[in-house]
Amino acid sequence: MPGQPQRRRLALRALGAAALGALAWITVTAGIPGQASGETQQTNATALVVDDAPGYAVEDFNYPLADKILAEKKILLKRGDGHITLADCASGTGLLEIMARDKADKICFKVVGNSGWLTLEIPAVYAIKGNDYTTAVDMTVGAEEKSYDILKNSWTPVGEAADPEGRDHMLVEIRSSK
Repeated sequence: MPGQPQRRRLALRALGAAALGALAWITVTAGIPGQASGETQQTNATALVVDDAPGYAVEDFNYPLADKILAEKKILLKRGDGHITLADCASGTGLLEIMARDKADKICFKVVGNSGWLTLEIPAVYAIKGNDYTTAVDMTVGAEEKSYDILKNSWTPVGEAADPEGRDHMLVEIRSSK
């Protein structure tokens, strides 16, 4: 029978899961050896597990090392999904490249995965070079917000370069998808 080894593996997994569940139930109801009996024992067992457990990992989407990057590069990176990250412009091709009047060098971002987003603050941005991804950016000038579609693998004038009044624009969000 061609499906018999697979059925056997599934049965062993189910049996193992049941045994682990039973062991956990016995541990919770019997308590920890050396503890007092009754209600105090159950409360202490619960407290012990809670205090020693590493806790749940909850993604807050805050950009890692944002304070260090702000101090060193004067770029405020806020939140993202991890698919758009700050990169060294010399690290290769296929990067998003950003030109800002207040920066002597380009600012580059690497995009990975099928899509990504990043909120940030880079003032006085006037041009962005796209990569192979479809990219859109949001910028603000005063209380006004403007969106720009970035050309793939080409420079796109944005912010003051695209504004008839030549006003400073702050880059506040990047969104990319394949």
